[in-house]
Amino acid sequence: MSDIELLDNELDADLRATVRSFLAERCGPADVVKAYDGDSSLTPVLWKGLSAELGLAGLLIPESYGGAGASAREAAVVLEELGRSVAPVPFLTSAVVATSVLLAAPTEKGVELLGGLAAGERTAALVVPLPATAGQPLEAVETEVRSVAGALEADTLLVPVSTPAGVEVRAVPAAHAEITPVSSLDMTRRLADVRLDPAAGEVVVAAEDGAEAVGSGLLAGAALMASEQVGVAQWCLTTTVEYLKVRRQFGRIVGGYQALKHRLADLYTSVEGAGAAARYAAGALALGDAEETRIATHVAAAYCGDLAVTAAEEAVQLHGGIGMTWEHPAHLYLKRAKADQIAYGLPGLHRDRLGTLVDI
Repeated sequence: MSDIELLDNELDADLRATVRSFLAERCGPADVVKAYDGDSSLTPVLWKGLSAELGLAGLLIPESYGGAGASAREAAVVLEELGRSVAPVPFLTSAVVATSVLLAAPTEKGVELLGGLAAGERTAALVVPLPATAGQPLEAVETEVRSVAGALEADTLLVPVSTPAGVEVRAVPAAHAEITPVSSLDMTRRLADVRLDPAAGEVVVAAEDGAEAVGSGLLAGAALMASEQVGVAQWCLTTTVEYLKVRRQFGRIVGGYQALKHRLADLYTSVEGAGAAARYAAGALALGDAEETRIATHVAAAYCGDLAVTAAEEAVQLHGGIGMTWEHPAHLYLKRAKADQIAYGLPGLHRDRLGTLVDI
């Protein structure tokens, strides 16, 4: 698949600039850190701007359903920028995972819901544990699911339900469920335990297509999560380099020490490699090649998951004492990186899956 472009084209660059400018104005570190004090007021305001003003909620939804008709490539650009600002919005859980489930096998009710998602009028979440991965046996929901991402921000819950004909997906209004927040390492992507009666929902994906649709959503989540991890790593690298250019110790600029130059050079090459892996996964997903998408996703998820954590750890350590403080935003990126590392499958699981796919 040599026709996958790894560099930004003009459209990508414009989209990146728009999203970065928006987030710079409305999502500074001082705003984000309030989430750790229980203040989640930034999320609905920020999400309204991204979904309604910029139209990003419907990025993956075809124009015939009211969306932008873009592809996973553009969604990856958005997620890189969201990662760079650790934005507390449900783009990944609603505009990527839940949307991909509905698009995999659209029904009349599913198309209606897609229209609401595209307009930014509704937000959805797939009711599965955050570590759930495509390809594993799907556990249909009976009454409770723990550690669901996006449920607290959603007004519609997509619930896999076991039936004699297979696993169908039902849309249950969040108001009809008991959603209990749980302590999360990353409070910018909050988790919740969800208790509900699946029978209260309407079928949006038929039983014969449900398991495959959920798998499609989880695969898209893993593929594009890698781009968010790249955004986290890019911020950590850039911020650390800028800091070491001005920090003085023992009468000289800290960045002049050869040992630190080597660490930063190693980190730079790793971040560039992660960016290539993530963009290739997004490109394969956009082209719709199922086999190549699975391989590329496992490569990106395995590599980017570990790399984001490494970059965040380096940022904390190389900032010295200030990097350990609450006031410096480095801890926000370390928490997001660690939480992302387990989302949609640990890197080790993706390496195992990759080995099976390529017959190693």
